[in-house]
Amino acid sequence: MSKVSAGSQAKLFAGIDVSAKTLAVAVQREDEEGFERREFPNSKPGRKQLVRWLLKSKSAVRVALEATGIYSLDVALALDQAGGIEVAVLNPKTANRFAQTLCRSKTDKADAVALSEYSLRMRFAPWRRPAENALELRQISRYITALAQEHTRAHNRLHAAQASAATPRCVRDDIKRSMADLKQRMAELRRHAVALVRKDAELEQKFRQLVAVPGIAEASAVQLLGELAGLDPEMTVRQWVAHSGLDPAHQMSGSSVHKPSRISRHGNRHLRRALYMPALVGARFDQHMKAFYTLLQARHKTKLQALMAVARKLLHAIFGIFKTNTPYDGRKLFPQLHIPA
Repeated sequence: MSKVSAGSQAKLFAGIDVSAKTLAVAVQREDEEGFERREFPNSKPGRKQLVRWLLKSKSAVRVALEATGIYSLDVALALDQAGGIEVAVLNPKTANRFAQTLCRSKTDKADAVALSEYSLRMRFAPWRRPAENALELRQISRYITALAQEHTRAHNRLHAAQASAATPRCVRDDIKRSMADLKQRMAELRRHAVALVRKDAELEQKFRQLVAVPGIAEASAVQLLGELAGLDPEMTVRQWVAHSGLDPAHQMSGSSVHKPSRISRHGNRHLRRALYMPALVGARFDQHMKAFYTLLQARHKTKLQALMAVARKLLHAIFGIFKTNTPYDGRKLFPQLHIPA
């Protein structure tokens, strides 16, 4: 369907605060003061009602909302399918910083108003709908992650059960069967994911590039590609890092406040989780990542801080590999280390 052209002037500026159950909406017109507010169910019928309400004035509309996982994705997809609506999906960190300049209250209505103001005042970067294969791969990879978390909880229950003489054998056996079933289901889903990747030439190329990077095996490649394949191709590496929440957050003010830096965590937790194991393996077995990891600890970084820095470097490497179609080269990623060949 037709979209708002790059040179056209939007007439309505909307902000949507997305939650699991509701959509709090605030709309302002460029030629009027004040906001019109509505609330819709975050369901398929509710999203249809939202689209009809936004388009009832027959004016072009710009909408800003935060990236909040699957809930915001469904809203963005519904809006994207409607003609006359441009959508911006913001990093929560960006939205939060802007909102703090307007109001210190934190409510759904206040957030919707702040997002509406963002769509009016700030440079508007329209969201690009990911390809269907990329969306499907992300859903599969996230479900695999959910099953892996269930497996971890079952493993912990088994450990506790085995430590107690009061636990009947039937309970221990049932937990073991549950764990085996989860492993089988995860393996089957990975096969589906790999089969999906092989049907798409671009995804298959990126998948092969990922598994060639030290520390990234097939399971991690599925998780990483599921999160990265749907990103806007115009994003920069700094935007990738901000999207992942691995960007450093500094806490300094004058001479009295100087807290240790940490990662912001204002981003995609699924991507951070997918980078953790490759970074851990790379810090142990790849000579360049290991040297970098060791150097940071020598500079009094904690093990976790050093590992997150390795994960951030790894994300930089993946970005470069995808953009330039060149294989991983630790010498280029860590040029300051001077590791002999």
